[in-house]
Amino acid sequence: MKRLLAALLVVALPACVSVAEAQAPGEVFRKVAPSVVVIRAKGRDISASGQSRFAETGSGVLISQDGKVMTAAHVVHAMDEISVEFLGGETVKAHVVASEPAADLSLLQLARVPSGAKSSPLANSDPIQVGDPVIIVGAPYGLSYSLSAGLISARWKPNTVYKTMPLAEFFQTTATINTGNSGGPMFGMNGEVIGIVSHNISKSGGSEGLGFVVTINTAKKLLLERKSFWSGLEGQILQDAEADLLNLPPGATGYIIKTVAKDSPGDQLGLRGATMIVNLGHGELPLGGDIILFVEGIKAEAANLAKIRDALTSKASGSPFKVTVLRAGKMLELSGRVP
Repeated sequence: MKRLLAALLVVALPACVSVAEAQAPGEVFRKVAPSVVVIRAKGRDISASGQSRFAETGSGVLISQDGKVMTAAHVVHAMDEISVEFLGGETVKAHVVASEPAADLSLLQLARVPSGAKSSPLANSDPIQVGDPVIIVGAPYGLSYSLSAGLISARWKPNTVYKTMPLAEFFQTTATINTGNSGGPMFGMNGEVIGIVSHNISKSGGSEGLGFVVTINTAKKLLLERKSFWSGLEGQILQDAEADLLNLPPGATGYIIKTVAKDSPGDQLGLRGATMIVNLGHGELPLGGDIILFVEGIKAEAANLAKIRDALTSKASGSPFKVTVLRAGKMLELSGRVP
């Protein structure tokens, strides 16, 4: 009988440990809320009528006590002003230090860390499986510190869901995601960050259970280990037909700039953004700004984006780099230094 009881205890012990590690959603929320932030950013947009100002609201998570915050690139990447609000309402300024739009990820540095703010640990997201319970904390429609709970409904390898974000490995989740959740953290039930919210797919305009979250291992690789270069530019690669319409040299293409974030490396380089949006029959195109032709001697075309990104990311802080642009029909070479 004693041997039987001992055997039962050995079998039951792992189950007890696993139950102890998992927590109820409310318990996880109270544990992680001091690390979750609301991000409010201001930027400029260009339309057919010219330039206008706009505001963006998103979410983020404090990942270190020295003031590093992870969020989504589309919330902050090309914005002029960024402020971060903590639980309790205290707000501090922040700036971008690394960004990768091809995975919808950005890393912010706070001007200071409020007292009482706590960072959340980053998980290893590889073991997370379909069916695992998760929670998301953020500011949907500006409603700060809202909790949604759900399950991991699928995993998507890089370059399988969105061609515009080829570097992102995604979790798909049933947890509700709405405007304002972007950049917020997804937590496992042990309180560790397992992903950064990107977006949802909706035909009705509301949440339909098709939320997509970039895995935290992707974020660690691109923002912490490699620290992707932040340009502060928003724009697009020209198609061949568009390059011809703009009278670029034969066989040439480039990256046409829409906006340049204030005090960004692009701004310090002297790059100019567009002054208007026009439709040339191939979709909308920003005009009036610079067209980047070469970066460090590498042709600015879709096939070379990864090569350009790696060339800039590999440079040490303070290292010089060069960009060749077409401006008002003339080719100029601009020089800058890596932040």
